[in-house]
Amino acid sequence: QVQLVESGGGLVQAGGSLRLSCAASGRTFSSSAMAWFRQAPGKEREFVAAIWWSGGSTLYADSVKGRFTISRDNAKNTVYLQMNSLKPEDTAVYVCSAPILTSDDGWNVYWGRGTQVTVSA
Repeated sequence: QVQLVESGGGLVQAGGSLRLSCAASGRTFSSSAMAWFRQAPGKEREFVAAIWWSGGSTLYADSVKGRFTISRDNAKNTVYLQMNSLKPEDTAVYVCSAPILTSDDGWNVYWGRGTQVTVSA
């Protein structure tokens, strides 16, 4: 099986920075991309950023463009989300997600358990 594990969340003041990590672990698997989503209290989960493993193309939500940077370490099957100039509205549980192909279960979208990011005013 495959697991996605996020880390790096915490409490910061507005204007501060955090760096989130999402590590994919398991046996043999294939994934085309990995993405970050977030879910704030009382709100639906929303897309934040994505990166493709091959080539490193990125995609960002308008709300985080210019502030967040997604990157990858292919060798470690890890993606990062550098979050700068954080705002209180960035407060949410940040979850990584990836479509993953395994030999025994085909394609499935995997989700991590999430890491809490809290930005105080």
